[in-house]
Amino acid sequence: MSVNLRQNLGRVLSDGGPLLMEGGVVERVRRGAPNLLDPLLMNAPLVYSEAGRALLRQIFMEYMDIGRLHDLPFLSLAPTWRSNSDRLAASAFAERDLNGDAVRFLQAIRDEFGEYGSKIYIGGLMGCRGDAYKPQEALSREAARAFHVIQARALVEAGVDYLMASTMPEIHEALGMAEALASTGCPYLVSFIVRPSGCLLDGTPLDEAMLRVDDEVSSRPLGYLVNCIHSSALDAALGTPLGQRALAAGRLLGLQANTSPKSPEELDGSDVLEGEAPEVFAANLCALRNQFGLRVLGGCCGTDASHIAALAKGLIRE
Repeated sequence: MSVNLRQNLGRVLSDGGPLLMEGGVVERVRRGAPNLLDPLLMNAPLVYSEAGRALLRQIFMEYMDIGRLHDLPFLSLAPTWRSNSDRLAASAFAERDLNGDAVRFLQAIRDEFGEYGSKIYIGGLMGCRGDAYKPQEALSREAARAFHVIQARALVEAGVDYLMASTMPEIHEALGMAEALASTGCPYLVSFIVRPSGCLLDGTPLDEAMLRVDDEVSSRPLGYLVNCIHSSALDAALGTPLGQRALAAGRLLGLQANTSPKSPEELDGSDVLEGEAPEVFAANLCALRNQFGLRVLGGCCGTDASHIAALAKGLIRE
């Protein structure tokens, strides 16, 4: 199925209709069963334990079933955000194909959805090498290209429909990662963290970041997302001159939003989960779609199935 889905994803993203993206996964595990999270690899190794598989299956089934109920194209992501080569080598799973096993776990869930499964796109989720809230830890472009291509190839070999560089705070590692993803021949997305000013955490304007990746990487991404910020932060960013330039480029696809309006610095290491009502969350994201034409909408920190269900209802009321 993946070859056809890879070919279809670009068309679906460009036709103007809404796409639903999953909500939080790691935080839901942390709240429900924190002892199951691996200190290095977070939620990926859950695919190897009975309790872990049951919990992950419940979470992903809930999200996919919301997409099925509302007949929306659905973007899901394998739980591989921290499964890079350095962390794998230092973990208890160094001899396992963890990236591949995580993808196959999600593919098996998709198979249970029958015909609707053709609207579920499974992505290979990748993150920066260091702390996503600390751009000073970012790799150089050359180092990022060499580092991230290892995980990207493992995910593509497992049959993902697309790759996604997520929660990127800094332009040079983003460029190197984009080059690594492009080299696989698989469609990919790039998602940044953006401040209300319209800049990445390293100060690079969002429009400049997108333009550089488009111009300097041989196979450009399908488009760009923003994630791990509150909808109000993106609303503010898109109201600035920098944000207006980013919108004018026509390459910004959507948002995976937090439920907390706190800044990355305030959220970093916070033990307190702040949220907002699902209906408020959904209304805010639908307003962004109506005002700015965003097409891909989902949840990040603080979200669960109730937020994604409310969002899906809002999207089909258009």
